Amino acid sequence: MNTLVRMVGMFLFLFLVNHVSEAYNCCPKCGSIDVPYPLSTDDNCGDPRYKVYCNHGILEFLSARGFYYKILSINPSAYKLIISPPPIKKGTCYSSDFSSEGLKLDENLPFNISTHNTVMLFNCTDRLLDSPLNCSSSSFCRQFEDNVVEGIGCKNTLCCHYLKDSAMTSHMIRIRAIGCTAYTSVVNMKPGSSFDSWTYGIELQWVPAN
Repeated sequence: MNTLVRMVGMFLFLFLVNHVSEAYNCCPKCGSIDVPYPLSTDDNCGDPRYKVYCNHGILEFLSARGFYYKILSINPSAYKLIISPPPIKKGTCYSSDFSSEGLKLDENLPFNISTHNTVMLFNCTDRLLDSPLNCSSSSFCRQFEDNVVEGIGCKNTLCCHYLKDSAMTSHMIRIRAIGCTAYTSVVNMKPGSSFDSWTYGIELQWVPAN
């Protein structure tokens, strides 16, 4: 009985030490967003493998190709964060990260794109018609075009959507001149949901720190 009590006591001690250590090593808040462990904005806090950036009070995620995406929210208990899709340049149908060919994550870092993202692609070439993507008149991208027309030039282009699933690369949302030139993403899209209820974002998940 004494051995069992000692084992339970040791487990609780290690559990508390671990959580106190993580709390102590958290980075300062960036703007209005808490930066939970293991995310790191500085060499002196968090885990450097989980690097994010606090730029003038705005928390951002840096892609493998040098493009910054604003972090909208963080769910540390689920090991997830949501970044803002890049804006489509005014008067065009080109995403602002077009020169980087879209979102590309560093595969050596502990982040990947989750399977909860419905990605909509715009201004696509005809080669997309041979893909398994939904490029029909009922595609979600048509709802986007019909409702978000001010300032962008994607109306009446060939567009498609897909659910980012485990069979696809979990480190890239690709755009390019011979494919599609713009995109956006909705997190946790529900069948039959109204356009006004869409939550725009790209959900990333991270591997828990050891």
